[in-house]
Amino acid sequence: MTSGRPQRERVVLAHRRGTRMVRTRAEVQEQTQVGDAFVRGLVRAQLGLALRLGAVAVAAVAAVPLLIGLFPEVAAVKVFGIRLNWVLLAAVVYPVMYGIGRLYVRLAEQSERDFVRVVDGEP
Repeated sequence: MTSGRPQRERVVLAHRRGTRMVRTRAEVQEQTQVGDAFVRGLVRAQLGLALRLGAVAVAAVAAVPLLIGLFPEVAAVKVFGIRLNWVLLAAVVYPVMYGIGRLYVRLAEQSERDFVRVVDGEP
């Protein structure tokens, strides 16, 4: 049952000889241009993370005075004999700041692990 069409032929690219293997760990250690680009990428990623989480922290701290400014009756409320705005600053802002700090450390370490994985050539 030949149909007159030529038989399909599989084309495979030949392996190039003499190709240089990428030595990313050595590139980083020797501070070559490639290694410098990797390190700058890591620093840029961590800077972006710090700026984003810093903006969240500023928004969290700025929310308390804005809340008091928009709703002055909230400032008159007392909890255990202490005005509510001070309770919010003491009991809400600091745990939020701590949580943002913990999140930053976790995400920065994850970014560093990803960097090491790329440098070591792991999948």
